[in-house]
Amino acid sequence: MNFGLSDEQELLQEALRGFCANECPPNRLRELFDAASGHDASLWKGLAELGVLGLIVPEAYGGAGLELLDLALVAEVMGQAALPGPFLGHQLVSLAVASAGSEEQKRVWLPRLASGEAIGTVALAEDAAAWEPESFRAQVQGNRISGSKCFVPGAADADLFLVGVAGGGLALVERKDAGVSIADQNGVDRTRPISRVELSGARCEPLSGGAQTARHVRDAGLCVLAADAFGAASKLLQITLAYTGTRQQFGSVLTQFQAVKHQLANMATELEPTRALWWYAAHAFDQIASESERAAAIAKAHVTDRALDVARGAVELHGGIGFTWECDVQIWFKRLMFDRAFLGNPELHRERSARLAGW
Repeated sequence: MNFGLSDEQELLQEALRGFCANECPPNRLRELFDAASGHDASLWKGLAELGVLGLIVPEAYGGAGLELLDLALVAEVMGQAALPGPFLGHQLVSLAVASAGSEEQKRVWLPRLASGEAIGTVALAEDAAAWEPESFRAQVQGNRISGSKCFVPGAADADLFLVGVAGGGLALVERKDAGVSIADQNGVDRTRPISRVELSGARCEPLSGGAQTARHVRDAGLCVLAADAFGAASKLLQITLAYTGTRQQFGSVLTQFQAVKHQLANMATELEPTRALWWYAAHAFDQIASESERAAAIAKAHVTDRALDVARGAVELHGGIGFTWECDVQIWFKRLMFDRAFLGNPELHRERSARLAGW
C-alpha cells in the first residue's frame, strides 16, 4: 500500500511553488493589500497557464480531469504562499457545474472556468452559523431568486455565483444581472476579501441534486480549506524556525534555549500528523463515497484547530513584533482564521462527524 504522492503530484506542487515564489512574495502581497481588490489579474492568468484553474474540470470541457486530492495538494502550496484570489470559490463552482449542471450549463461555463476567462465563487451562508444546506433561505420563484448572502469570497471579481437556496439546493446566478448588488464586508484575511451579496429577483439557473449536491460541494470545500490551513501553518513554522535561529537573547540564539526548542517541537508534532487527515479526506471524496462526508468534517475540524495552535505559537515566539502589521506572521495567521471559520467552524463539524458516526 503506497501512502506517498505520485511523481506527477510532486511535480505539480513543485511547479506551483516556483510560480508562487517568483510571482507572489510577501512584499507583493502587501502591495495587493493596498489595492482596491485582493485579486491580481496577472496571478490569475499565471494560474490558468499552469492549468491549475481547470484541475478538476473534465477533459471534455477543457480541464485536466484530475481528482480532489490533486486540488488539495495545490491548495497546500497556495496556503504556504498565502496566494490571494478567489481560487477556493472558483473551484467549488467548477465542481458543482461539472457534477450537477445540465449539458448546456457545462458547455457554457466549464471551458470559461477552466481557462480563467470567467471567475466563480460561492454565496451560501446568510449568517455565521448557516453553512448547512438545510439553513439556506434564499427564495426562488420561477427563474428568479431573492435573498441576502454574506461572507462571499472574491465577490467583487466574480462573474458567476453558486448560490444556496431554500430547501438545500444550489443555483447559478450571473453577477451582471441587474438584481445582484455587492457590498464589502470587514474580513480578517486580506488575501481573500469577503462581501455581502444582495439578490433582488435576479435570474437564476438551478442545478440538479438538491441538498445532496450542496453537501458534495461543501465536503470538497472542507478538504481544500484543511489543505490550505496545513500549508499556511507549515509556512508559519518555517518562518518561526528561521527567526528563532537568528534572534539573540542573553548572548545566545533563541533555539539554544530548551523551552523554545520544546515549543517548536510541539508545533511540528501537532501539525505534521494532520497531513494524513486531509490526504485521506480528499482521496475518499472521489474513491470512498461512504466515508467521504465524515472524513471531510474531521479533517476540517482537526487540521484548522491544530494549524491555529501553530499560529499562536508563531506569534509567541516572535515576541512583541509577532502580532504587528510589519511582521509577516500576521498574514498567515489571518489566513488560518478564514480557513477555520469558512464553511463552518470546527465545533460544527465535530458535531456533524459524531452524528454521522451514530453517536
